[in-house]
Amino acid sequence: MAALAVVRDLREHWAPASAEELERFETDVLSGFVLARASAGLADGTIRGDVGHLEQIRTWFGRPLWDMEPADADVYFGKVLRHSPSGTRLGRSQALSTYFMFLELRHKVEIHRMTGRVVECPIDEMNRPRGAKDAQLRIPPSEPEIGTLFTGWGGELATCRKFAPTARNYTASKLMSQLGLRVSEACGLDLDDIKWDLGRFGKLHVRHGKGARGSGPRERMVPLINGADRTLRWFIEDVWGQFDDDHTRPGAPLFPSERKNTDGSARRVGDDALRNGLDNAVQAHLAS
Repeated sequence: MAALAVVRDLREHWAPASAEELERFETDVLSGFVLARASAGLADGTIRGDVGHLEQIRTWFGRPLWDMEPADADVYFGKVLRHSPSGTRLGRSQALSTYFMFLELRHKVEIHRMTGRVVECPIDEMNRPRGAKDAQLRIPPSEPEIGTLFTGWGGELATCRKFAPTARNYTASKLMSQLGLRVSEACGLDLDDIKWDLGRFGKLHVRHGKGARGSGPRERMVPLINGADRTLRWFIEDVWGQFDDDHTRPGAPLFPSERKNTDGSARRVGDDALRNGLDNAVQAHLAS
């Protein structure tokens, strides 16, 4: 006849991990998450965005994210982010859901062994932020409105407090409107990418073009049409030298930053500077 025995929780026989071990493990897990997303072909900017969301949640929570429960997510998304833009709430919840999917697939057993917790995503059908990032209707400005914007912005160059960065932002934005460049593509341009001797007007070698379906950056040659050649000549001849005095340096950026490298050369402008410059100009000259 079989004897009955008390079933005991296996966690009673496991020594809990120390705070130092958990801290190291948490760092390793996040590094593994970044590597896994890179292996999946996600762009570096997308991965940085997800990690930024996770760090924001981790700072608020004060403990490893695998300790989060639905009630914690209710407080965070229902109170802390209650009045935040819908895109922020959606992006943060998606990053958290993806991170927990990674934990469940790769580290569920380890986390249970070290902490006794069973990993379970705190975002469920009840507290998941509603909406979609692509639901916003974006109406591009008309040709007359674009003309109004750059006419007003160009007039501002004569009275602005900092001429060089304002002229840089103006030129980059005008180049984007004339050639259809993306902000990231404009930031990645070098002086050597301007091929004045190609074609009727010259061409621009876009080396960091946006890829498709995980293919990575795609290069292309863009003709300097719609007056883009005149825009670039003015900028290089009258403005560029106020950032850097060595136009022959290999890798010299077309759109420099005011910040300097250790050797004294100008750094490459960041996309935030160009976006902010365009946003301020739109508010000032195209508020409608």
